[in-house]
Amino acid sequence: MMSVHELGHVVGALISGGEIKRVVLYPLTISRTDVAPNPNPALVVWLGPVLGALIPLVLTGLIPRKLPLIWGCVQFFAGFCLIANGAYIAIGMFDGVGDCGEMLRTGSPAWTLLMFGMLTIPAGFYLWHRLGSLRYFISDPTIVSHQAAYWVAGFLILVVVAGFAFSPI
Repeated sequence: MMSVHELGHVVGALISGGEIKRVVLYPLTISRTDVAPNPNPALVVWLGPVLGALIPLVLTGLIPRKLPLIWGCVQFFAGFCLIANGAYIAIGMFDGVGDCGEMLRTGSPAWTLLMFGMLTIPAGFYLWHRLGSLRYFISDPTIVSHQAAYWVAGFLILVVVAGFAFSPI
């Protein structure tokens, strides 16, 4: 989720002519994208959560349902990205932490941050709801194959190892 969110900041920096100094995706820190000079900080800061929510959502529409393992994982990830980005922006509005502080400093009204969360959080829960009932999964965990679990666990390990290996602190 943090990788897609930071990709949004990178796209914002590239579109606005900013210079990307560093992207931090180290797993034990809060991710960030350092841009200097940053000719349009409002665009850069907003594209993080906006693209961080939209890119996975668009991927959900591109994956054919004939590939249920991949489609389900992408739908789960899209829901997570919607919820995480929405909660980060909506809740962060109250104390101006991280991106939210920058959004408020660059002139975004507080209600826009709250509205972003009010749109994305329910959409993320809707995607999760469409995956099926947790009660059904608990009663029959074999609906998720061992192969699927191993692939997802392997991908998670790969992402974490890459974060430790290639991201500056």
